[in-house]
Amino acid sequence: MTLTLDRQIFWLVEGVVAVLVAASLVGFFLSRRVRSEGGKAIVENLNARIRSWWIMIGIFALAVLVGRAGCLLLFAFVSFLVLREYGSLIPTLPADHRTLIWSFFLFAPLHYWALYERWYLVAGIMIPVYGFLFIPLRVVLTGGAAGFLDRAARIQWGLMVSVYCLSYAAALLTLEIPGYQRQSAKLVLFLLILVQFSDIVEYMWDKLLGKKKIAPDISPDRTWEGLVGGVASTGLLGMGLWWATPFSPLMALSMALLAALLGFAGALVMSAIKRDRGPNDYSGSTPGPSGILDHVGSICFSAPVFFHLAQYIYLDYIVKGP
Repeated sequence: MTLTLDRQIFWLVEGVVAVLVAASLVGFFLSRRVRSEGGKAIVENLNARIRSWWIMIGIFALAVLVGRAGCLLLFAFVSFLVLREYGSLIPTLPADHRTLIWSFFLFAPLHYWALYERWYLVAGIMIPVYGFLFIPLRVVLTGGAAGFLDRAARIQWGLMVSVYCLSYAAALLTLEIPGYQRQSAKLVLFLLILVQFSDIVEYMWDKLLGKKKIAPDISPDRTWEGLVGGVASTGLLGMGLWWATPFSPLMALSMALLAALLGFAGALVMSAIKRDRGPNDYSGSTPGPSGILDHVGSICFSAPVFFHLAQYIYLDYIVKGP
């Protein structure tokens, strides 16, 4: 299947690029004018989020150019980077490295192959069932019983979030919605715009109105006011972009609200991993103060639910009928 580069997708990309150019210029001038340490920290955090936008748009543009097969290969490579970064964070025994190798070179490729072939049932159970059964057996055979439960759970969780959850962003390209054939690249862009926009506007609302902390021990800057403002703003944006999706304005609003909430959950969980493991950044594999795990955390949580709603609720019940 080839992806259609229609006028709407160019409008979306051009709009995002124009906003990013303006935001980058504003961030540059703010970084030169702000003198206080607190102000510099805020501006640098904002600029890091803007850079993550550029990364996501670059990934999307490359994905569209290389087509469905190339896109899945690209996301498989991103999953490899995320899993490698995650593996560098968690404490492991030398014997556990073999289990990680199986995760890298067996379960991840098989999962993406199943998505390429549109074997959704196989892709849906490859890691949650067969990976779930295989990893603890491999751990106990190679590393004994010392710390067995913790070691197996860490590897399983990493495989789920790095490969299984993240892959659903690419899986949107495999959807065949009547009247929307070969246009699913716009769904990927729609999701990326929502989660990245939500992250930035939530941060801005936090700084403008934030008072009540949500989880101060995990992410001290995140507040209920910022969450409500970010989710509401993202919902309005999603409804405004309904024309680029197969959804009605009301359903686009609902999908946007859910994507924003799940994106927040993903970012909060990644912050918890950082706090647990100690370092403020992961591996320096991407620009900004965080590693690639921070950049994809919101997508890892929002993409699976977004895909299943589009596939099983919208396509099967609204378009095809019960």
